[in-house]
This record gives sequence, structure tokens and C-alpha cells, in this order.
Amino acid sequence: MTQPPAPLQGTRVLSLALNLPGPAALMRCQQMGARCTKLEPPPRHGVSADPMGAYNPQAYAVMHEGVRVIHADLKTAEGQAVLHTELAQTDVLITSFRPSALHKLGLAWDSLSARHPRLSLVEIVGAPGERAEEPGHDLTYLAEAGLVPGLALPATLFADMAGALQASEAVLQCLLERARSGASTRREVALSEAARWLALPRHWGLTRPEGAVGGAHAGYRVYRCADGRVALAALEPHFAAALCQQAGIAITGADTLFSAATHSAVAQFLAGQTRAALEQMAQQHDVPLFTLAD
Repeated sequence: MTQPPAPLQGTRVLSLALNLPGPAALMRCQQMGARCTKLEPPPRHGVSADPMGAYNPQAYAVMHEGVRVIHADLKTAEGQAVLHTELAQTDVLITSFRPSALHKLGLAWDSLSARHPRLSLVEIVGAPGERAEEPGHDLTYLAEAGLVPGLALPATLFADMAGALQASEAVLQCLLERARSGASTRREVALSEAARWLALPRHWGLTRPEGAVGGAHAGYRVYRCADGRVALAALEPHFAAALCQQAGIAITGADTLFSAATHSAVAQFLAGQTRAALEQMAQQHDVPLFTLAD
């Protein structure tokens, strides 16, 4: 089969955004076929001016694979000249500065659009609108969205990565709008709003303790097994029926999988199985699960 053309083939994206959300968005654009350039400050004492390049070079390298990286100090006339040379041949600019910083650098939307009429702008900010100047980070945005229920840190940087996806989506939106109307556009992507988007299932009650995928359904939980753990996802009736058949549990009604007795029976069954046995059972009887080492 021939591969379909990359959706961003022939477009140019320039990013000034450092750390994680901006580079991750640029990585997505590059994967969609865009010609991507990253402009960042010159290294300091041999250390990358992008914090990600300093504290996690591996992550930095992955996100910038296939990306052209140039260096310029935007606080100087020389750096501004480099930037505007690049902008003259750019379709979409991605930034992650606070609005006040963009204004000081001469990159506020009114100035940019006047100088580069074909250029669209995607601004990644922490919080939307008037809150864009507030300090914050992934953890604070997740906490605000109700996604930090205990003392443990989240397993990944959900707000940053969701914001990166929304930023790459915004690039597509800008290009579609320009193709439709001929006009360039500015779009704001707020990490706090990205966290709120991820939190919708929890606000709907789905992932709360009383929700079907929050622990109330015996077929959708993480259990102990004989030599590790098992992430069990036998949620739909046919999956739940297959699980119960293997565990010797009789389904007597719609509430069977929500009863304390069924939770106990499933836990007891899984505790006596090895990871290898569970993986074989899953393959033979169409039970969705994934085993994990301790």
C-alpha cells in the first residue's frame, strides 16, 4: 500500500518554545511532514539554553530529530534579524512566552501580522486569557483540573503532552483557515485547559471510585497476581463474561461485576495465576489484560 501524503508537507513551522510542550508540538508537526525549525538562545557555557536539553538530553534529542535548530539572542538586533529572516518564509510560528515577554520582543500578534501577513501564530500559555501571565507548571494545572487526588505525582506530564497535541492541532487549524479564507490567524493553547480536557471523564464520574472505570467494576482494575500485577480491562459484557467463565463466577444480573463478592472472587482467582498463565488465558479466551512486573 502506498503511504498517503503527509498533511503538513510543504509547510514551514518555526518554534521559539522551550522545555516540553512546544518542542513536543514541533515534533508532531515534523512527523506530519512540516519543515520544522527551532530557534533557541545560544548555549551558555556549553550547556543548552533549552532546559530540556540541560536536564534530559535524551528527551531533547528525540523531540528535535529531523528539526533544524538555530541559535540567536532575540534581545539583540542581530538576533531579531535572524528571527525575521526566518519568519519571512514561515507559515506558522509557535511560542510559549508570556504575553508580556512577546510584547517586549516585538512579537505581539498585531506587530507580527503587520510585518508578516501570511504568518499564523500559535501561542502556548499556562492559563487562558487574562491568566496567561500567571506562573504555573504541569502539576499545578493537573491539580486545578482535579487530576491529583492524592500525594503521589502523576505518572507523566499530562498537561504538557496534551497541550502539545492541541498546539499541533492548532497549527492545522491555522493552515486550514488560511486555505479557506486567505487570512492568517492567532490561536491560544492553554495548558490548564488541556488538563481540563483530560479531566472530563473524571468530572463525568467515569474514573471516580464509584465509576465503572474508576474501580467499581470488578473487570476494570489492577490486581495482584502470583508473580506481579495485572491490568485487567474486561469492561464490556462479552469480555466480562469471558473473565467470569475462566474464574468460575456466575453472572446473575447486571450488578454482578459491581458486587463486593465478585471483586473478591476476581482478586482471589488472579492472585493464584502467574503472568504467563494470564497472558495465555487472555490470548485463548479474548480477555483484555496486560501483566506487569512488581
